[in-house]
Amino acid sequence: MMSHRFPRTSILLVTTTCLFAANLLAADKKAPPPKPANQYASFDAHPNEHVTVAADPCDDPKDCDFFRLPYIQHGMLPIRVIFTNDSDTAISLDDARIQFISINNDKIPAATDDDIQRRLFSTKGTAGRKIPLPAPLPPITVHDKPVDKLITKDDTDFGFNGTTVNPHSTLAGYLFYDVRQLDDPVLKGAQLYVKMVHTVDGKKQLFDFNIPFDKWLAAQPGATPTPKPTNPSE
Repeated sequence: MMSHRFPRTSILLVTTTCLFAANLLAADKKAPPPKPANQYASFDAHPNEHVTVAADPCDDPKDCDFFRLPYIQHGMLPIRVIFTNDSDTAISLDDARIQFISINNDKIPAATDDDIQRRLFSTKGTAGRKIPLPAPLPPITVHDKPVDKLITKDDTDFGFNGTTVNPHSTLAGYLFYDVRQLDDPVLKGAQLYVKMVHTVDGKKQLFDFNIPFDKWLAAQPGATPTPKPTNPSE
C-alpha cells in the first residue's frame, strides 16, 4: 500500500486517525428530524395495518456529517429506518429483525456496537476471551477493550431511543450494515427487510416490510431515468 515505510505506522492508521479527528467536529451536530415514513423515497406502506416503514441510507459522508466517526469510509453503511404508526394501537420493535438484503441475496443483520468497534478500531474481537478455571468453575470472559465512547454516543444521539411506536407517531433511528464485501453499487437491487413487528400486547404480528433501495437511487440528483418500455405495436 505504501512506496516507502513509516516507522511502525501504517497508512491505514494515519488515514483513520485523520478521519477520526475530522469527525470529532461533528460532536455537536444533530440529525434532521424524522419525517413521516411515506415522505421518504423508499418505503413500504401497509394500509390495512396503518403502518409504514421507510429506509433512508447515507452513502456519502457529507450527507450525514453529524456522526462522530467515519463509518462509511470503513465499509459500514448507515441507514435511517423510520416507523410511522397511524393506527390506534402501539407497536413494538422488541423482537424486530431488520436485515439488509443485497441483489445477490446476501442477508446482513444490523451491526452491533462491538461489530463497529472491530471494524473501526481493531482487528481483534471485542466479545472477549475465555479463560478456563479449575473444574467445576466455569471459564471467565476477559474483555480486551471496551466499546469506544464515540460509538455509544452516536448510538445514543442517532439510534432508536426506544422500541415502542405509539399510536399516530413516528419513531426513527440509524442502523449500520457491514457492506464492505458487497459489489458496488451496494444499494442497486438491494432492499431492507423488516419482520417480527407486533402490537405491544403481542396479540398481532404485522406483515413483513420490504423496502427497495432502487427507489432511493432513482430519487437521487443526477440519477438516470428508467427508460419507458417500448410498445411492440408501434
